[in-house]
Parts: sequence; structure tokens; C-alpha cells
Amino acid sequence: MEAKASHVESVYTEKRVFEPPQEFVDKAYLKSRKEYETLHERSIKDPQNFWAEMAEEHLDWFKKWDGPVEEYSFKDNIFLRYFAGGKLNVTYNCLDRHLKTWRKNKAALIWQGEPYEESKTYTYQQLHREVCKFANVLKKLGVKKGDRVAIYLPMIPELPIAMLACARIGAIHSIVFGGFSSDALKDRIIDCKAETLITCNYGYRSGKTLDSKKSADDALKSCPDVKTCVVVKRVEKETSMQEGRDHWWHELMKGASHQCDPEIMDAEDPLFILYTSGSTGKPKGVLHTTAGYLLYTTLTLKYCFDYRDEDVWWCTADIGWVTGHSYIVYGPLCLGATSLMFEGVPTYPEPDRFWEIVERYGVNIFYTAPTAIRAIMRYGDELPKKRDLSSLRLLGTVGEPINPEAWIWYYQVIGKERCPI
Repeated sequence: MEAKASHVESVYTEKRVFEPPQEFVDKAYLKSRKEYETLHERSIKDPQNFWAEMAEEHLDWFKKWDGPVEEYSFKDNIFLRYFAGGKLNVTYNCLDRHLKTWRKNKAALIWQGEPYEESKTYTYQQLHREVCKFANVLKKLGVKKGDRVAIYLPMIPELPIAMLACARIGAIHSIVFGGFSSDALKDRIIDCKAETLITCNYGYRSGKTLDSKKSADDALKSCPDVKTCVVVKRVEKETSMQEGRDHWWHELMKGASHQCDPEIMDAEDPLFILYTSGSTGKPKGVLHTTAGYLLYTTLTLKYCFDYRDEDVWWCTADIGWVTGHSYIVYGPLCLGATSLMFEGVPTYPEPDRFWEIVERYGVNIFYTAPTAIRAIMRYGDELPKKRDLSSLRLLGTVGEPINPEAWIWYYQVIGKERCPI
């Protein structure tokens, strides 16, 4: 066993270099390591001019910033500011500006539900209408700039619509992963002082039906400050609704106007609060502000993943995590991308579910976690080999370091040795 282990270790720890195909390099934004290092070095040595140029090129501003792009201190008076005095709105950058271009009728979000037959596609124009409608719903319910809104939803279209509607009116969203317990939801609602909760009646997970509304109700027993609960009818099933507090999403949306001007936000105004998992103690709320976060997610998608307008982009994360915030919603939509979101898990109802979706939608850039790759690897090479994965041109991995065995399998079996990782 020792000899075998050392042999495996030597195979996977030797220095191996996998060059991307020349055709990929020729079309890439950054065509060599030298180009990347030059760009990176400039961002370190001349951050003021570098980030100013990037902000002017990639974001639309109602008003440019006043002073230095970057200001910070880690001494007694700790602060960190980007683009101070600048005015913008995240949803204007993610939606409105695209309506003035050919992207108006481009697919913005492709949603695939856990059931095979459930899917929806929203163009930028359609998504803009839904976001504005729900923004008006929130305003009618009394939500205003600076208020916190807790969102406890599975991976359904109402989740990105709700978060964008909050950003539209300047409310601060705090998304709680839809698989968390009622206690976890309660703690986060209380800590961020949310007075509004958005949830659903039931959800799907690996063929099971989750009673999301019951978990929400249990949490709200200890959250007296929550005055309003908006409920998405995900499943046609009897649902307990508390009169005066609970409202059906579809009923509120019926009469809502699809016109809602974006709130003018300061570059350093809060965009969202997202809590750590709580695995090392009490969950800690991490606050992200507006301009710096939006620019960074946009740039990393463009340059790290070489995203192009014709691509279908799929990040398999849950929006309940920061990767989902950044690379399903804000980064892709700001860049004018087509972003795919998936409700289910990689091994249900069959272990080739990811590859079935790649084949169905012609996914070009695929971004997942080593944990998912290792889970799928266990089922062997034959299932992915039966699927047409020829649309893939780049693969990504996130969440924790990837082990060499998983990297090689991903590269050879999924990427066919032609997709950079």
C-alpha cells in the first residue's frame, strides 16, 4: 500500500504544464502570462489610474467619484473606500443599459428547475420588467432605501429577481441559503434587523419536497420585527398563510407597474449582507458595498473566464453563497452575459445531470466546485462520454483547492484536453 501511495503521489505531483489550444489563445482577452502580469503589476503599482480606467470602461455612472479611487487605513480609524462620491445603481448597470443595445432581446437568465420539464428563459428586457415590478411591490409594502430584506429561497427565478429588486430601490438584501434550518434563518434575520422576508411555500431537493414555509414560520416566531412575508408558490400544495403578514408573490405582482426608476446610490452604499456559515462560531455578517464589488465581479468574469458575448455561462453555485451572488447574478448581468442557473444537484435524478444540462443548453464556460467533481467522478467516465460536451471551451473550479486526481479527470474526461481550467 505504501509503495502504491508513493507512486500515485509521484504521478500527480510532478510538474505538468497543459497549454491552452492556439485557437483559444488567439481569441482571448489576455493572450499570454506576460500580458496578465503586466496588467496585474499595473493594478498594484498604479491602482488609482488602473481602477479609474476600469471603472470608466465597465460601469455606467450617474456621477463620477470626487477624489482618489482607492482610500484605506488599517490603523486606529479603520476604513476602506472605493470611488467615494460616485453615484450609480447596480441594476442600471446589470439591466437598463443593455436595453439600449442589441442585448435587449438577448437571454439574460436561463433557469433549469430540478424537474426536467421545468425551465424558463428571461431576456434582458423581460428580466428588467420583472425586477421593476417586484421593486414596486417592495415599495408598496413600505420597504425603502437602507432597509434590510431577508431572502430565503431555493434556486428559482424569483431569487435573482428579488435581490435585483432590492438593489433597484436601495434596500439591502440578506440571502439565507434555502437549505438552512429555521434557527439559522432566525439568527440572520435578527442580526441584520430585517423587517421583510421573502420565501416560498415548498422547494425541491433531490426528489424530496422541502417545507420552506414551515421553516420560515418557525423562524418568524422569534422575529417580531418582521411585519411582512412574501411567499412564492413554488409547488401547488396547501400552504399555511398568516393573515396580515403573509402575501402571495403572484398576487402582489399582478397589478404592479413595470416602470421603476433606479435609486441613485453612492459608490459606498451597502448592496448586501451575507453571513458566514457559522461553522467556526456565531455567523458573521459580511457587508459588501456597491461600486467596488460590482466592478471586481465584472472584471474577474471577463478576464479570468475570458467571457464573450456569444457564450452561455454556467456557475453551478447556489446564490445563497457569495460565489452565486457574484457569478450567477451581478458579474454576469453587468457584463451582459447569458447566465444559467440550476435548481437541482449534480447527481439527481442521474449522476450525469450536469452533462445533460451542458448538452441541452450548449454551455461554453462551466464553473463548479472540486467537491462536485469528486462526487461525479465516482460514477466513472462512461456517463459524461455519452453526452455532447463539445460546446465547452473553458472550465473553472472554486470553493477549495482541487486535488490533482480531480483536476486531471476534469481536464481529460470533461474538457477533452482542450479546455483550460
